[in-house]
Amino acid sequence: MIVSIKRNAMKKTQQDHLRELFNAALAAVDPYRAVTRALRIESSMLTAGGSVYDLKLFDRVLVIGAGKAAAAMAAAVESVLGGRIDKGAVVVKYGHGGKLSTIEQVEAGHPVPDKAGVRGTERILDLVRRADEKTLVICLLSGGGSALLVAPLPGITLEDKQRTTELLLKAGATIDELNAVRKHLSAVKGGRLAQIAHPATVVTLILSDVIGDRLDVIASGPTASDSSTFSDAVQVIEKHGLKTAIPSQVASFLERGVAGQEPDTAKSGDASFLRTRNVVVGSSIQALAAVREKAAALGWKPEFVTAELQGEARDAARLLARKAVKTWDELKPGERRCLLSGGETTVVVRGAGAGGRNQELALAFAMEIPGMDGISLLSAGTDGTDGPTDAAGAMVDGSVVNQARNLGIHPEAYLGNNDSYTFFRRLDSQTGEKHHVLIGPTGTNVMDIQIILIER
Repeated sequence: MIVSIKRNAMKKTQQDHLRELFNAALAAVDPYRAVTRALRIESSMLTAGGSVYDLKLFDRVLVIGAGKAAAAMAAAVESVLGGRIDKGAVVVKYGHGGKLSTIEQVEAGHPVPDKAGVRGTERILDLVRRADEKTLVICLLSGGGSALLVAPLPGITLEDKQRTTELLLKAGATIDELNAVRKHLSAVKGGRLAQIAHPATVVTLILSDVIGDRLDVIASGPTASDSSTFSDAVQVIEKHGLKTAIPSQVASFLERGVAGQEPDTAKSGDASFLRTRNVVVGSSIQALAAVREKAAALGWKPEFVTAELQGEARDAARLLARKAVKTWDELKPGERRCLLSGGETTVVVRGAGAGGRNQELALAFAMEIPGMDGISLLSAGTDGTDGPTDAAGAMVDGSVVNQARNLGIHPEAYLGNNDSYTFFRRLDSQTGEKHHVLIGPTGTNVMDIQIILIER
């Protein structure tokens, strides 16, 4: 009994609290709850994000969508509308599927599109091409939708898009840059899906994984007007030095677009947008607000840093580390602080290792605070994955670098080879600790979150 009392009285470690705080973020942006909050029905009246639709005016209700959270969002729509749904199809990332009864789901590749994505998108197009003015289309979009909703324009092959996507990712292109190119190679992105569905009424429910919740960027804006142009896409290619590396068909197509020989994406004023409404049902702001509330309850004074963290992961790590050290210097003994940020950084791939932006950020952060006591960080993707790995991210503190070096694991070499995943795997294997955040697909996706705990 005495041992039990002592154990219950022990303070939780910073790592325990980091996990609790991250879980609070995930709970706040649960896609099922987000959709059921936004979508309500009473008699024949359907309310979606403040707009009301009389289902008696529609002969059919179709549900379509794409993204890592699309299955959970679709399940929520099924729970609200039930037998009122005629047909539906969503495309989700491999391993991110769920249990659906009426709505079909296709699992496909992300972040590089594959043939399964093409098949799933074609199924969606089969449905919306038959839509008319008495059809209500409920579209569900979340992060990952750009890669999963795949329909190359004539003259562009899937292989062309795969190669172009891979090159842009390795070059560290931002999501805005990546999507500017992808939209101009696609038959569904950049508002073109809304054009295909016209004259149907389209309601799009969106779980945002984009800084500023820009409708034209989330999932490459298939039901939103697009302000980017062919010239913008070409500028992205040139900025990253890929003009001679991208497939010749892509280069030629973009050049024809700049010359006005290929139709651009759908612009504001297009007739299809008169019958289309886009509603953001969840975002990183909600997740960070939940962390802030939970941190205060756990005794950590929360401080919001930014919801727009971007740039290269290593640079972001240095920025956050400087902020953390400055905060530590200003604290009085016994004080505790929680710094919060969210966003989406990039990684310029220089090596041949495995990892993702969150693991790279965490490793770079640890290298900025070697030997410092009282500072810890969690950086993780809210979708449960980080790059092409099974980790969502990692947790570090001031002991990580020295601990690793004592074991013959040299962090500089792993960071230089973009091999943060192997670094944390080796460290955890040899110490029995859990620096890796391994939670599996979460069913949601509102970018990445960084939580820093500081105490004197």
